[in-house]
Amino acid sequence: MNLILSELGKKSQYKSEYDRDLLFPIPRAVKREELGIVGKPLFQGTDIWTAFEISWLNSRGKPEVRIGVFEIDALSEFLIESKSFKLYLNSFNSTRFTSDDEVATIMQRDLSKAVMGDVRVQLYQLKEYPTIISNQFDAESIDGLDIEITEYIANPRFLKADHSIQVHEILSSDLLKSNCLVTFQPDWGSVLIDYTGGKIDQEGLLKYLISFRDHNEFHEQCVERIHSDIMQYCQPDKLCVYARYTRRGGLDINPIRANYAYDPKHKKIRLARQ
Repeated sequence: MNLILSELGKKSQYKSEYDRDLLFPIPRAVKREELGIVGKPLFQGTDIWTAFEISWLNSRGKPEVRIGVFEIDALSEFLIESKSFKLYLNSFNSTRFTSDDEVATIMQRDLSKAVMGDVRVQLYQLKEYPTIISNQFDAESIDGLDIEITEYIANPRFLKADHSIQVHEILSSDLLKSNCLVTFQPDWGSVLIDYTGGKIDQEGLLKYLISFRDHNEFHEQCVERIHSDIMQYCQPDKLCVYARYTRRGGLDINPIRANYAYDPKHKKIRLARQ
């Protein structure tokens, strides 16, 4: 994974003319191999990106502005480095297009080629953007637990479950924080854990999530690590991990990973910090 070639952490010249080559794909396999995932993962999911700085010129030179929602299949071979995505979207700013459909088609083609997988693109006029603002996930928050912790590098050994007690729980935390793999800038997120199986020790789970505080990985990789660690150490029958991260550079990233078909009602929720 040669991130030296990416624009992360560098001063960048913004291009205002459309340029598909600005997209910088990163292979998912490298980090998955660290987790012992070889071949097709035992999960499915989506990386949901929301883009708030999309604009182009119509055929008469008048600017159009949109909010974009991009859903990238987690089984695609590559993820997109976030700064390259921002630079790519900004390259539309001074280019003329005839319609929303033309722009969406171009974006879907470019992103699908870059990630080598399925991508869904939706562009919304501001008055049409569907969203529900919520302070927190509609779940049981574990943040109020009175714990003591001194470890801030992801440690899955905090995780354990009591298989004599079978439950279905939806838990959440707003204390997820990690760092960018390249720039080490902080990434702030809220995470939802929807599982069926042996009852997960909530104090251990909260310590585990907090232990990401000085951990360096991209958003998608952190969520896959959380999913893989909970599966290994708690062995639930069903598990979905869904994180919503705060915005940076006009983009937020919201990965979902589940070991079954999962289409959460939370997909259209925007949390207060977003």
